[in-house]
Amino acid sequence: MVETPCIKICQILEGETLCLGCGRTLDEIARWTSMRHEERLAIMAGLAERLKQADIQDNTS
Repeated sequence: MVETPCIKICQILEGETLCLGCGRTLDEIARWTSMRHEERLAIMAGLAERLKQADIQDNTS
């Protein structure tokens, strides 16, 4: 099973690039299952900061 930060709040606002639930980009979501484990871990490590920078509440905690 592939690890995922998805919290089933899959919503991207018009004109935005990040999922409001997990903070991933549409490209990352689309490629997620084909990414190497290390690449997924690196992305997950930065999601909380992405959401903070985008002024989106951190829903991952």
